[in-house]
Amino acid sequence: MEKTRELCQTILDSPDMQSIRQRIDTFMADDKSRSEYDTLVSKGQALQQKQEQSEELSAQEISDFEQGREALMNNPVARGFLEAQEEMHNVQHSIQKFIKKTIELGRMPSPEDLNSCGGGGGGCGCGHGHSH
Repeated sequence: MEKTRELCQTILDSPDMQSIRQRIDTFMADDKSRSEYDTLVSKGQALQQKQEQSEELSAQEISDFEQGREALMNNPVARGFLEAQEEMHNVQHSIQKFIKKTIELGRMPSPEDLNSCGGGGGGCGCGHGHSH
């Protein structure tokens, strides 16, 4: 546990993670950006529900969603938040993959070990071919 705590502190202290946290905190403190984001997420969920129920989406609904997304991406605080979220996901994924491979192999993985998706029959479950 002590070594795990050291690893976690090292991650927290890294400039990349501090940048991620700063962008997330800036977004959380910006009510207008959070409201825009929440509205867009709600619209997206409503459209997805309609699609799952095989209901037709109107051109107006799609257009409204696209305009909302464009406005959000033109908002530097919101865009910074979305980019920070993706970076955080990538950091988590990389760490999990490295630890999983170390445990599987019983040694430190080489770059080739980390890049291969084969072995074990089930693959690495990293979702290659899927956008995150």
